[in-house]
Amino acid sequence: MDLLERVQRRAMKMIRVLEHPTYEDKLGELGLSSLQKRRLQGDLIVAFRYLKEAYRRDGEGLFVRECSKRTRGNGFKLKEERFILDIRKKFFTVRVVRHWNRLPREVVDAPSLEVFKARLDEALSNLL
Repeated sequence: MDLLERVQRRAMKMIRVLEHPTYEDKLGELGLSSLQKRRLQGDLIVAFRYLKEAYRRDGEGLFVRECSKRTRGNGFKLKEERFILDIRKKFFTVRVVRHWNRLPREVVDAPSLEVFKARLDEALSNLL
């Protein structure tokens, strides 16, 4: 009888551990996204504004467009720079390029910022 009670207590402790959801599960239940996803989303929105919208003139020197016609995903690929120093990898322009190039064509070719945001939400839910 004593052995059975110990087994039952241990089983109850294991179930209690499973009761506590992870941080990602809690965010999902609340309908929120992680800080990493929100930062990436904000970076891509700013990149869209620099490349296509309000700050186009200021953004001309920030990004270099890929000249190859062999682009499979979107038709507006950016050139990915390679650096020896790690500090350069944290720059906005370097941080955004890889994610921008992975976006589907319908997201990148959005006619307005509102449409871009809506399509970006769908694309990021599939990517992350």
